[in-house]
Amino acid sequence: MPSPATATPEEIRDVNTRYHDGAAAQYDAKWGIDFGAIGQRQVLGKLEKALGAPLPVYDRALEIGAGTGYFTLNLMQAGVVRAAVCSDISQGMMDTCAGNAARLGLDVETVVTDAEKLPFEDASFDLVLGHAVLHHLPDLDQAFREFFRVLKPGGTLYFAGEPSEIGDRIAAYPKRGATRVAPLWRAVLRARKAPEGHTDGGAENHQLESVVDVHAFVPDDLRGHATQAGFSAVKVRGEELLANWFGWANRALESSAEQEDVPWLWRQYAYRGYLAFQAVDRALLESRLPPQIFYNLIVSARKPG
Repeated sequence: MPSPATATPEEIRDVNTRYHDGAAAQYDAKWGIDFGAIGQRQVLGKLEKALGAPLPVYDRALEIGAGTGYFTLNLMQAGVVRAAVCSDISQGMMDTCAGNAARLGLDVETVVTDAEKLPFEDASFDLVLGHAVLHHLPDLDQAFREFFRVLKPGGTLYFAGEPSEIGDRIAAYPKRGATRVAPLWRAVLRARKAPEGHTDGGAENHQLESVVDVHAFVPDDLRGHATQAGFSAVKVRGEELLANWFGWANRALESSAEQEDVPWLWRQYAYRGYLAFQAVDRALLESRLPPQIFYNLIVSARKPG
């Protein structure tokens, strides 16, 4: 559910800051974020869909809304990015990201900033990227102008994990269905019901989750923002249809239970099933179906020169 239409940009930024500060400590566990071989394969696979393989090596990258560092830290470990700045509006997320980087032995600069007013010099980066962040930004035209400004001529823009309007509506069905059967599912597994918001930093913070999203997109939205900012070679792809139906249903079930009560075998089934459906999407559907029906959209572009 997006923020109310009457919400001001300042209110949207404030609620995103408060929600992500509160959710930072549990964020990696909630979303199953991995910084090993599996995480690297996932991130590289997403990047290759838009940019092709083999991937180039980027000397300096800026991640917008980096959260706990999922994309940047995996790209650095894989050798695709040499040096990076991770930025986010949330200090809590940047603290967690810095902790993850230190644990992995990576030297990453973290900066708390608004994506629409970046504190970096012109032409500072070879790559500007983000994952599941554009739909949180109130002024996308201004944000894309900033992305264009800080990129070097010939630099690459890449954003993934952005919800499509149609895909978001479709995904509501497995979410609602799973919520209805969750009590029966917990009874079968003998799992205790979890308190509201246990994966979001508490019940009060959990209430903010329904208003942190501002946009869902159709492909022309993303093309338009990038083109108006001056980018060329703009491409929009869809990804994950079956995988997201499966993943959202299982995530809704698991989030209803105390995490220590969810059996290891169930977690393996949910995770391996997601990967299997992801492979079907990639091999059979993503190249054949229009991008707007998928849950996620990927946009890539270049700065001329």
